Amino acid sequence: MSCPIRPLILCGGAGTRLWPMSRESYPKQFALRVGGYSIFQQTLLRVSGPEFGRPLIITNQAYRFIAEQQLAEIDILADFVLEPARRDTAPAIVAAAAVAGQLDPDVPLLVLASDHQVRDGEAFRTAVLAGLPAAKAGWLVTFGIRPTDPATGYGYIEAGEMLANGARAVRRFVEKPDAERARHYVMDGLLWNSGNFMASARTLLEEYALHQPTSSAAVTLAAERAKASPGVVALDAAAYAEAEQLSIDYAIMERTVRAAVVPLACGWSDVGNWDLLWSVSDQDGAGNVSRGEVVLSDAQRCYVSSDGPLTSVHGVEDLIVIVNKDAILVTDRHRSGEVKQIVEGLRRTGRQEADTHCKVYRPWGWYQVTDFGDDFQVKRIVVNPKGRLSLQKHGHRAEHWVVVRGTAQVTVGDKVSLLTPNEHAHIPLGAVHRLENPGNTPVELVEVQCGDYLGEDDIVRLEDIYQRA
Repeated sequence: MSCPIRPLILCGGAGTRLWPMSRESYPKQFALRVGGYSIFQQTLLRVSGPEFGRPLIITNQAYRFIAEQQLAEIDILADFVLEPARRDTAPAIVAAAAVAGQLDPDVPLLVLASDHQVRDGEAFRTAVLAGLPAAKAGWLVTFGIRPTDPATGYGYIEAGEMLANGARAVRRFVEKPDAERARHYVMDGLLWNSGNFMASARTLLEEYALHQPTSSAAVTLAAERAKASPGVVALDAAAYAEAEQLSIDYAIMERTVRAAVVPLACGWSDVGNWDLLWSVSDQDGAGNVSRGEVVLSDAQRCYVSSDGPLTSVHGVEDLIVIVNKDAILVTDRHRSGEVKQIVEGLRRTGRQEADTHCKVYRPWGWYQVTDFGDDFQVKRIVVNPKGRLSLQKHGHRAEHWVVVRGTAQVTVGDKVSLLTPNEHAHIPLGAVHRLENPGNTPVELVEVQCGDYLGEDDIVRLEDIYQRA
């Protein structure tokens, strides 16, 4: 008999409030690691017990391969539903429910954000099991967090009459309050809305059809017309685009009469900005959190992280200092929720640092730009075991590859060669070529590009096992 609960993991957000660590190319659910695991991995490990079935992950094509690599690190298998474009949480969740419901319309789906932190996993699992009878009975069971302070960054839930096993009917949802209202909500026993909930596939589909009939038809059609391969369902782009871009709260939760809530205290945080990350991290005696090569002197209540040079902080309080190889952030900890304004400004001026790390992940591995000029660029490239770049050509640049680790298989025109460390390949302008790793250990090389244009869009893919455009 199958496990009673199927985790449905939302994994499409970018988390710009945690820039520069979290960016479009590698968002916080993958980039933020606590206790050795990314928060995406922690989410999966939290629902890997015997009570849970095979996870279903909702994401896009770009994040799918990052998710697969991180799943392999923790030895968990999952299925994927791929969004062709972001349409907010309601279409994504209901599309995944339609896919899961094809196998069993009554399967309870535990809908979780992939970028939340939970410190007490046992309390979380206890709450999930407490809400299971109500979910099986047709309720949409949210998990309301018992507030630790009058936070203004969360919506709130007022619970009503008791249903079963600690689940209560929802009396009302309220939007993010100002400080005064938040204090009253906490005094009156209202709960934070975590955004995580559980319901059967059938209930989700019924409620979406009732409250959003036009979008429901579009999402259902997108699932019906989806392209399926083992473990992966790619939603139909044309049909999915017709669904209105709405959150699950606005589309269903705030409208349904079938909402229930289970109160929960589990050390939860949505890790929505640097201040929240500081608050849930282990602090030293002065209230500081440090990551990487960091020296603190006469500093209090700071969060300082460096993934590059030694970073020294002296004589300050309540600062966020984030040092990446290509970007540095310094902000007042209490104003860290405003960091998204920096990202918006960078995007307006066309700065690639807004969305792209200098270390760029690809299905086959990753690359990092280490130097560049007007007509040249140097990259460090690592190809994972069995990784294979597309068969491609360039219209504006030639390339030189020097292998420094492992054995690379290199195709240039009709010639295929195996290159070992300290061996070199020249890729002339316009030549059809491919790089792959046939072995079981990573291949690393240095690539020098020379040409009048060096952008990533100067790639004509002729053949690609990852089915990229």
